[in-house]
Amino acid sequence: MVLKKAKRLWDRVKNGANQLSNEESPQSELKIVPRDNHPISRKDISSPALKVLYRLNNANYQAYLVGGGVRDLLLGLHPKDFDIATDAHPEEVHGLFKNSRLIGRRFKLVHVLFGREVIEVATFRGHHEAPALSANQSTSSEHGMLLRDNVYGTMEEDALRRDFTVNALYYCVKDFTIYDYANGLEDIEKRELRLIGDPETRYREDPVRMLRAVRFATKLDFTIAPDTEKPIFELSSLLGNIPAARLFDEVLKLMLSGKALKTFRMLRHYNLFGQLFPATERSLKQGPERYLKLVEQALINTDERIKQRKPVTPAFLYASLLWPALEERWEKNKSSGTPPFPALQQAAQKVINIQCKSTSIPKRFSLNMKEMWEMQLRLPRRNGNKAAQLVAHPRFRASYDFLLLREQSGEDLNGLGQWWTDYQASDENAQRKMSNSAREHGPRPKRRKRRPTGNSRSSTH
Repeated sequence: MVLKKAKRLWDRVKNGANQLSNEESPQSELKIVPRDNHPISRKDISSPALKVLYRLNNANYQAYLVGGGVRDLLLGLHPKDFDIATDAHPEEVHGLFKNSRLIGRRFKLVHVLFGREVIEVATFRGHHEAPALSANQSTSSEHGMLLRDNVYGTMEEDALRRDFTVNALYYCVKDFTIYDYANGLEDIEKRELRLIGDPETRYREDPVRMLRAVRFATKLDFTIAPDTEKPIFELSSLLGNIPAARLFDEVLKLMLSGKALKTFRMLRHYNLFGQLFPATERSLKQGPERYLKLVEQALINTDERIKQRKPVTPAFLYASLLWPALEERWEKNKSSGTPPFPALQQAAQKVINIQCKSTSIPKRFSLNMKEMWEMQLRLPRRNGNKAAQLVAHPRFRASYDFLLLREQSGEDLNGLGQWWTDYQASDENAQRKMSNSAREHGPRPKRRKRRPTGNSRSSTH
């Protein structure tokens, strides 16, 4: 939380802050907060970020720590990364750092690489109406979404082009001051998330901002300002204009933040979850209550694993989120006469194909998902040496966890989860006895008929 001395910030700022005017927005009043009135210290900023700031300053460029890094430090959190804004153009930044690369088309950025840490450096953005030049231009779609946005401007313009007020804070490493153009410090104090500018226009420029509003609200435990949340209900369908690959990344940010359950509920509240997982949303509304229980339990387990710093794979996350839609289609296939295994395989492929229209799923994850789903039909077959073979399967552990998840949601699987739990805890002799006494449940895959080779009479006895 903001330190107690920061509570005295507002009066001092009002008395001593410089002010700049902007006819287009009342939020352009600049507040400059001196070092004594804020809790940020250089010791809390990563060494690579400081190196980038100092080198840019030494090359006579403006450079500031900006956005989430400043916000999180003010809240007493540990930032995941540190972003920098500068008046140097991307090519100029790239020329200063041999360990850098230029990225992006819609927004041209520079990534400065320090081992596994990446410092993102962006040039100050200007207003869209700036004169269009070959490398300095902005274009929008018919829906108002920005397609290209390499319009460079001043620090003030850059601040007012950012999404939320709490992300429009700049920290200067030269004099340790904070620059606040959009009342971000006040909103941090109120723990409120507010868009800069007209919310509907900003959402149309980039519909992903609706997802970012949910992500920041849950991550920071902030409320969303009424004027910021109101348009989300009507504009959620604009997410359909976002590339599926980008939305896959956004889903991971949302669900792997440690606040997955709260995020899921908020996404559904704003009609956003159905834009990301349309088939699942239909199943949750029309299917049995255990579908919702399964999804929520999967997210609870995900949050717990992240809290314990255990790995979480997107394959398991997506397998859980898509299971309601998969099971519905699987049952439909079986009712039409398709045997269980082919019915499941057909349903899996169909559900994944439909989902990829909303959020792409890399093949390395979709293949693992299919294996986990198919293992749900293999786990009931445990007699003989089958149990030992299943335990040796590379996808067994995830499939076993998924089996437990199904039982936790209320699905009756005849105690199968407990059997596998006991089996793994037993020694080899006990495992052999368990397998020998186990009765098979569920369908068997059809065996292929052997084709006779050579003389048909000699192949039979």
